[in-house]
Amino acid sequence: MQTVEELELKLSEPSERLIRDVGRIKGDIMILGLGGKMGPSLAKLLKRALDKSGTTKKVMGASRFSNESMYNELSNFGIDCYKVDLLNDGALKGLPDAENVIYMAGNKFGTAGNEHFTWAMNAYLPGRVAEKYKRSNIVVFSTGNIYPFMTIDSGGATEKVRPLPIGEYAQSCLGRERVFEHFSVKNGTKMLLYRLNYALDLRYGVLLEIAKKVVSEKPIDLSMGHVNVIWQGDANEYAIRSLLHCESPANKLNITGPETISVQWLAEQFGEHLGKNPIFENRPAKTALLNNASRSFDLFGDPLVTLNEMIMMTVEWIKSGGEEIGKPTHFQERKGDF
Repeated sequence: MQTVEELELKLSEPSERLIRDVGRIKGDIMILGLGGKMGPSLAKLLKRALDKSGTTKKVMGASRFSNESMYNELSNFGIDCYKVDLLNDGALKGLPDAENVIYMAGNKFGTAGNEHFTWAMNAYLPGRVAEKYKRSNIVVFSTGNIYPFMTIDSGGATEKVRPLPIGEYAQSCLGRERVFEHFSVKNGTKMLLYRLNYALDLRYGVLLEIAKKVVSEKPIDLSMGHVNVIWQGDANEYAIRSLLHCESPANKLNITGPETISVQWLAEQFGEHLGKNPIFENRPAKTALLNNASRSFDLFGDPLVTLNEMIMMTVEWIKSGGEEIGKPTHFQERKGDF
């Protein structure tokens, strides 16, 4: 895989299990925060799945759409797109109703020094959205950052682990969850809190960041010595299918890959395939931000793209000089300063 076109085609290719499940979803779907890293490919995946299922449900999406070409691309794909600032209450209220909402809006990067905007996006806006779409099923994108660090041999935090967020970004994400939970109880709105880490495609993500450091012979920090990852296409599929598992009070679901992965091992794999000797600094801590997604596998089945496939696709992407988005995950961060 060497081109964006090939990558987008793979990300938006629906599985038979997704096609089956979208046929069971009742009503139109609105995606709020459509213009982020995952939103465009999720919308295309959903539209293709609906078309293959033979249903005529609408796919709608709202975003600022600072990238005009993205607005045009998605509109031409058959997505009903709305250019709005979701923090503008009038604009939010003016959006069409929908039986189903996938909420992807939020702020992470640049939190330090801009904390007020992060809290407005991550904790104030959810209340406005919950009131606007009180009669909808809502899948709320959240993060595994709300959990405490877990020991390497723990298998990661399950949904039963009490949140203990580190830093203002993670605290604001727990705020997002709590506000949505409040309105789920108050209004009886069916919701699912979708706790994700770390999704990737070939233009961004943990694997690309590690591989690039191997190629450039820059030191790789091992202090956050273990990670979880999941292919963005699988994460998007799970998000869509989660619309069938919304509950009141809000359901909670961890989403990531099945492995607890050593960062050093990943770097060594890339070194072998790219002809470089990785350089390391610091020693792995006994804890890391780790997520246990076994419950999601019981609901949806295992991810379709394996870790080895992700590694090999990343190698090919780097060798071919593939495009990059330029939004680092900061997966090494242990103090919560994003």
